[in-house]
Amino acid sequence: MQSLSKQISTKFERCAGISPSRLQLLHQLYLVDEISQTTLQKEVKIDSAAVTRHLKQLEVAGTVSRRNNPDDNRVTLVKLTDRGRHEIIVYKKEKQQFITQLLKDFDEQERSTLSDMLNRMIHHINQL
Repeated sequence: MQSLSKQISTKFERCAGISPSRLQLLHQLYLVDEISQTTLQKEVKIDSAAVTRHLKQLEVAGTVSRRNNPDDNRVTLVKLTDRGRHEIIVYKKEKQQFITQLLKDFDEQERSTLSDMLNRMIHHINQL
């Protein structure tokens, strides 16, 4: 499973031009107007140093903006820029095409069974 995960991540990154971690960050930001960097880090379950590194690079690229919370200077607020919002829409389409290609030889029953099995595995992992 680890090998499959690594291969999927590598291929997706090549196809979409973005790492799964960054896509996950952008997707979470797409769901909210603005969020604290700490809350974002907890939502995506990526260590804080990696989140900071990704956000700095995304900020330089113009896809996210960060600012100090005016009510508490210790808190950094993060949100997508208009450019970032456009890019996440494109990435989501590319991800869907990637998944479609990945599962192209699976019939509907096989897809449903696979989805059920993966969801049960996620449930079991969360219980550990």
